[in-house]
Parts: sequence; C-alpha cells; structure tokens
Amino acid sequence: MVEVYIDGASAGDPGPSGAGIFIKHAGNVSSYSIPLGIMNNHEAEFSALIKSLEICREQGHSIVSVRSDSTAVVHAVEKEFAKNPKYRILLDQVLTLANEFELFFIKWIPSKQNKRADELARQAIHTK
Repeated sequence: MVEVYIDGASAGDPGPSGAGIFIKHAGNVSSYSIPLGIMNNHEAEFSALIKSLEICREQGHSIVSVRSDSTAVVHAVEKEFAKNPKYRILLDQVLTLANEFELFFIKWIPSKQNKRADELARQAIHTK
C-alpha cells in the first residue's frame, strides 16, 4: 500500500495555484510540487488529488490510501457527489482514476498532519 498526502493551494480566488503531493511507499518517499495555473482553492485541491492518482497509476501502485485536509474533497469523494458543476467534472475524473486501483481509500486529516504537502503546494504557486 502507498500512502499519499495531498494539498492544493491558491494565491487568490481564483489565482496562481499549486499541488503538493507527498508519497510514502516501502520506506521510500517522493515529493511533487506541481504548478496548476489559475484556479480557486477547491479546484486546486481536486487537481492535487487527480495528479496524485495519475502519479500512482504511472508508478504501478494497486492499493492507494490518500490523506487530505480538504473536507470538501474528501466528502465529495466519499459521497460521490459534488453540487457545483465545476467540481462535479473534477470529481468524475477522480472517481474514474480511483476505479483503476485494486483498492482506493481517502481520509481527512487535520492540517497539522499535512504540513509537507502544504509546503509543496505553496512552492508550486511560485514555480514558473
């Protein structure tokens, strides 16, 4: 099983955004700081999840456990529902990717347990 910590950040609403992804697997750690362009914070959070699942797929992981401090994203994935049409499109991408794994889990964690992913997301905002 791979543990994935994700965070999305935006400098504005909308504004320059980034994804921070921190992956732990078999004693190895990988960090990703990915610029996302102009979007709002919720879009950045969903995009961070999408990017993390794409990375896990590319690396051939079959069991993925994601941790996020975004209650909006975690609840949307758990309920398989997003009211806002903009987020529904992103949620559909998440659910399609999640179905590619043997097992997929998502769990909400407090921000203080997600500091590394937050740092990576904030770094991505300033990356050109």
